[in-house]
Amino acid sequence: MDEASPVRRGPLSGMRVVEFAGIGPGPFCGMLLADLGADAVRVDRPGGQPGNPLAPEFDLLTRGKRSIVVNLKDPGAASVALRLAETADVLIEGFRPGVAERLGIGPEACFARNPQLVYGRMTGWGQDGPLAARAGHDVNYIAVAGALGLMGPADGPPALPVNLLGDFGGGAILLAFGLVSAVLAARESGRGQVVDAAIVDGTALLTTFVHALRAQGLWSGGRGGNLLDGGAHFYGVYECADGRHVSIGSIEPQFHHELLRLLGLDDEEFARGRSDPSAWVHLRARLEKIFRERTADEWTELLGDRDVCFGPVLDLDDVAEHPHNRARGTFTEAHGLRQPAPAPRFSGTPAALPGPPAAPGAHSNEVLAAHGFSTEEITRLFEAGTVR
Repeated sequence: MDEASPVRRGPLSGMRVVEFAGIGPGPFCGMLLADLGADAVRVDRPGGQPGNPLAPEFDLLTRGKRSIVVNLKDPGAASVALRLAETADVLIEGFRPGVAERLGIGPEACFARNPQLVYGRMTGWGQDGPLAARAGHDVNYIAVAGALGLMGPADGPPALPVNLLGDFGGGAILLAFGLVSAVLAARESGRGQVVDAAIVDGTALLTTFVHALRAQGLWSGGRGGNLLDGGAHFYGVYECADGRHVSIGSIEPQFHHELLRLLGLDDEEFARGRSDPSAWVHLRARLEKIFRERTADEWTELLGDRDVCFGPVLDLDDVAEHPHNRARGTFTEAHGLRQPAPAPRFSGTPAALPGPPAAPGAHSNEVLAAHGFSTEEITRLFEAGTVR
C-alpha cells in the first residue's frame, strides 16, 4: 500500500470489501466496515457521484477506503469489476434493481467468479414489490415504514429526523449487520448469498418496540400523546431562558421523584400524574414554565450529575467539547477534519483512527496491481479510459 493507504486494525481486519460508489447508506455501510478494519475498495465513477453534495476531501463516508475510478459503461469495465470481486468477501452496490445485471456485475456474474462472495444490495424499496423500480429518498421510506408518522407534536405535522433514521439506521447499519452475518455463514458453508437490504424494511424493524407497546394498549394512534414521543411531561425537551433546550427522560419512579425534588415540586399533582396520561398536558405546561426560568447551563449545573436522566441539547459545534464526549474520545480530529470516532469499542481488537477520505482514483494503480493486473493490462485500461 502507498503512504495514503490506511493501516488495518480492528475486528474486521482481513475482510475484503468492494463498494460501488453511491450516496448515503451504501457509503456509510462501507465506512462502518472500513472503520473496524476491513480493506474497503471504493469503485468511483468518472466525474464523481451524481447527487453527492460533498467535495471529496470532506466526504467522511469514504474515510479509510481506497478508491479506483472505473467507467462502468465502458465495454471492458465489467471484467475489471469482476476481477475485484474475485477475491472479495463482500460487495456493496446501491443501484436500482436490474442495473447491476445490465452492467454485467450482478450477483450471478460475481458468484461465477467467487462462490463465497456476500453480495449486498442497498436500496430504499428493496429488490421486488410494486415500488422497487421507483425513485425515493429517506423521507419516503420512513413514511411508508410507519416511522415518520410517530414523530412530531400532536397538533402539527410529522417531524423530519434528518435522514438518520432511514438511510443510516434502517439502511446502512442493518446492511452492515446483514453482511457480517452472511460472511460468517459463508465461512461455514463455503457459499455466499445476496443480502437484500431495503431501507423501508430496516426502518420498519426499528419500530418493533412501538408495535409491542401498541399491541398492549400502551400506545395511542396519534402523535405527541405517548410515553416516548413527547406526550409525557417527564420524557421530552424543554426550552430554557437562553433559548437553548435540555432533555429529560425521568421515566422510572425513582428518577421522576429525584427530578421533582430538585425542582421543588414534591406535590401530589405530579405524584399522581406520572401514571395518568390525561394529566400530562397540564403537567408539561407547568414544567415548561419552570425550565424557562433558568439557562441551559444553569440547568446542567443543577441536574447534569444527578440521576434524573438529563442531557443538554447540543449543537454540532458543541458536541466534541462536552466533558463526557471528550473523556471517551467520542469525536476525533483526523486528517484536518473533526469527526465521530469509530464505534463500538472493542477490548481485544481496537479500531485504528479512521483514514482520510478517499480521493477518487487515488489508488487505481495500487488496486489493480494488488488484484493481479499486469503493468501492460493497467496501461491498456488507462489508455482506453476504462480506468482513470
